[in-house]
Amino acid sequence: MGNIYDGVFRTILNDCRKLILPVINEIFEEGYTGDEKVEFFPNEHFLDQQNMADKERITDTNFRIIGKEIKKYHLECESSLPDGRITIRLMEYDAQIALDEGEVEEETLTVTFPNTAVLYLRTYKKTPDKMKYVIITPGGTVAYDIPIMKVQSYTIDDIFEKRLLLLIPFYIFLHEKCFFEYNDDERKLAELKMEYKDILERLDELERQEVIGAFDKRTIIELSDDVVKEIAKKHENVQKGIGEVMGGALIETSARKLKNEGISEGISEGIKVGIRKLVESLRSLSIPDETIEAQLVERYQMSKDEAIDWVRKTGTTSR
Repeated sequence: MGNIYDGVFRTILNDCRKLILPVINEIFEEGYTGDEKVEFFPNEHFLDQQNMADKERITDTNFRIIGKEIKKYHLECESSLPDGRITIRLMEYDAQIALDEGEVEEETLTVTFPNTAVLYLRTYKKTPDKMKYVIITPGGTVAYDIPIMKVQSYTIDDIFEKRLLLLIPFYIFLHEKCFFEYNDDERKLAELKMEYKDILERLDELERQEVIGAFDKRTIIELSDDVVKEIAKKHENVQKGIGEVMGGALIETSARKLKNEGISEGISEGIKVGIRKLVESLRSLSIPDETIEAQLVERYQMSKDEAIDWVRKTGTTSR
């Protein structure tokens, strides 16, 4: 899978840990309330290989949830065609995770395998509903299922009703097959942009209700923008259209934060420094200068010339 998707998945899990709980509830039919503690473990594991150098394996996520009881989990995010190899990788990961925390007492080794699942970003005809481990031992056979979450099976209504906000950065996969149409048809592209505006409005409402914080919302928006840039890099109009929607939201959240900080501190110079940093940050996200200027006019009551001047004097213009 592309590194960008790996990175997005790991980032949202590590930075917005509480968002994983509804996903775990959905996959494993748990009943976590959101008050539980989530602890992550290192993703790097070294597999012992006889007469060979140890082989490093990097898992997507390895964590435990501490509630009424403690449970270990291992999630992998996958976008490629199922070919059987991921099942082998999962077993390697799970065995090493279990060994890492194994306990030996009076020559008795006790290992605990994690609850494992796979999130498939793309769904193919060959994508199963579950995987399965069958472990045959001298003491008996152990068999259990590895559930699969198919991201493309969830609509935006599903995502918000079930609080599966962790899936939002990957929602664009649902539209991937239609990129050629969106890229050539302004009306269809406008409909897609409206979907993303609806997503932003719903996130705003959850923030107002204090279901999520400003940091969580901004992280979701930033990572969604990252995924769109990667998946639609061959479809300029799609990338630019959604990018403008998400870029405007990033400016808004940053502007609100800077304005609140400026009011609380009462330092106008601090706001100027903040605006400069904001423009630099948005430039690094490849947001068009025109979009930055328009939002500065709206959010800071600047004139058009003032906004252009801010953008031009803050780094190299992209015009």
